Amino acid sequence: MWVAEHITPASIFANNADRKHSYFVEDDTIPEKFRAKLKDYARSGYDRGHQVPAADAKWSQDALDQTFLLSNMCPQVGDGFNRDYWAHLEDFCRRLTNNYPSVRIVTGPLYLPKRDPDDGKWRVSYEVVGHPPNVAVPTHFFKVIFAEDGKTGGQVSLGAFVLPNAPIANHKPLTDFEVPIEAIERASGLEFAANLPLQRRKKLCEEVHCSVIVREYMDRQKDLMGASLGRKALQGPH
Repeated sequence: MWVAEHITPASIFANNADRKHSYFVEDDTIPEKFRAKLKDYARSGYDRGHQVPAADAKWSQDALDQTFLLSNMCPQVGDGFNRDYWAHLEDFCRRLTNNYPSVRIVTGPLYLPKRDPDDGKWRVSYEVVGHPPNVAVPTHFFKVIFAEDGKTGGQVSLGAFVLPNAPIANHKPLTDFEVPIEAIERASGLEFAANLPLQRRKKLCEEVHCSVIVREYMDRQKDLMGASLGRKALQGPH
């Protein structure tokens, strides 16, 4: 299940919610037989990985609570990914609001083929967890970013990234995971910018320096719980 969110400088700056009051819960708007359950993640070896980050929804307690619905979760590798590089990418998206008044982000899972070294054929293979097994573990995740200049009919800077659901070294450049938006459209079956004229499009990583800032997991948790660590604007490309 893919998700879409809209963040602004005001929504990111707001601090009207407390994560201590939010809990992982099943999404009862989804029919029971199709619904991920809390027990599905128990001893699975995977984190309940947010697609819309909790840190993007501190503008209201209800919004924050909704990010903890299991329909907003996917099984993610913890150390090296969900608690590390993926979180750094989420932080990059938030920092874009220092440069753009409106940022829209689409996030979702991918199940990409891998070439078999024995016969050279391409196959899709992924783990399934749960009791009984019914929650697919994505091989990759994508983020498509629309950074808008805020003007009617104005320019939109587009960025598209695909990351493997696996440990990623913090020193890896974010641009190593940049892909054409069309590649994600083919892999996901979704169209993201069909109605956005070419003359309004810019390449995000040509407008800002696409890079992650490495922050330790516990420091990010303190920030989400309300500690102010300051905000840093993105610089232009080098």
